[in-house]
Amino acid sequence: MEFELWWLLGMPIFFGLGWVAARVDIRQLVSESRTLPRGYFKGLNFLLNDQPDKAIDAFIEIVRLDPETADMHFALGNLFRRRGETERAIRVHQNLLSRPDLPAEQKAHAEFELGMDYLKAGLLDRAEETFKRLVDTQYGVQARRSLLEIFQREKEWPRAIEAAVGLQESGAGARQKEISQFYCEMAQDALVHIHPEEALQLLEQALQADRTSVRATILVGDAQLAQGDVEAALATWRRVEQQSVPHVALVAQRIMDGYRKVGRPQEGVSLLKSYLEQASSIDLLEVVFKAVIELEGVDAAKELVSAELRRTPTLLGLDKLLEARMMDAPAALLSELSMVKGLVHGYTQKLARYQCGNCGFKAKQYYWHCPGCSKWESYPPRRTEEMNVMN
Repeated sequence: MEFELWWLLGMPIFFGLGWVAARVDIRQLVSESRTLPRGYFKGLNFLLNDQPDKAIDAFIEIVRLDPETADMHFALGNLFRRRGETERAIRVHQNLLSRPDLPAEQKAHAEFELGMDYLKAGLLDRAEETFKRLVDTQYGVQARRSLLEIFQREKEWPRAIEAAVGLQESGAGARQKEISQFYCEMAQDALVHIHPEEALQLLEQALQADRTSVRATILVGDAQLAQGDVEAALATWRRVEQQSVPHVALVAQRIMDGYRKVGRPQEGVSLLKSYLEQASSIDLLEVVFKAVIELEGVDAAKELVSAELRRTPTLLGLDKLLEARMMDAPAALLSELSMVKGLVHGYTQKLARYQCGNCGFKAKQYYWHCPGCSKWESYPPRRTEEMNVMN
């Protein structure tokens, strides 16, 4: 009872203190707002009404009347950069940096914004120099991220690895998958220039960074094949199933070609059929379909496609079934089948795309690095129609 009495007596006091605090805050807010230029509120109003041109005019007027207003410089520079007017953004931030009385914190801020201007303008050398100066400041993490973006654009993979490691050590999160991809990029280049030994060394480092890297495993098999060791390459490519069954579709043609080279094509077909039972895939079906026609005949190919279509009904699968039917269709039906096949095939070309899971960018070929958002490993190894059927 005593507790309840004190609680009742205390409530009016608490409300009174809250009311006083609110009055103080409101008075302070009103006092501060009166010191702001009128154009500041006009500019904000234009921004809220999605009128960036008028907002820029308002902020330019503030900077003209009061050149010491650093916050207005930042707002104006960012507006220019967002609109793609990078030259004007650069001038604004350079003008800010030229002020001798600029505090160290604002100077670092201005330099970071200038680096972002250079990056947006494609002046990568200047951007790199600017961000390097910021590595040991409060903008160190943002600067390292921007340096990483620059090195990826320039395909300077060793420097990208160095930047990614620096980000990890600064506590900005794990970058192991990206580091592995950078080693894969260098290994891919080594294979193009027929240096399989160098590629294998780089891929060992890629797998040390990320043991689950499907791309590194596939490239190890490619390097072994370049050295003439087909059996080793086949053993490596088969390991993809252990890492990710859906990704087997990306290596299916390599596996089939490898088994042909060692004189055991039927073993290859049987292996790929088992993969198809585990994970339906139109790309994998394409490889198995061609091999079955070659080794087992048209009837076996039609049976394969029919069974797959019943299991996973897609227009891409129907297109493949019509192709099989046309191979031994009577002349009277061939023209009709050909017409239907043409219609279905034309439509399936729009569906036969890979789609980035991050930004939605669609592409005919599979990418490890999205051309749209620059994210690594963001493409599922299935076509868009297959993904829709699965969902």
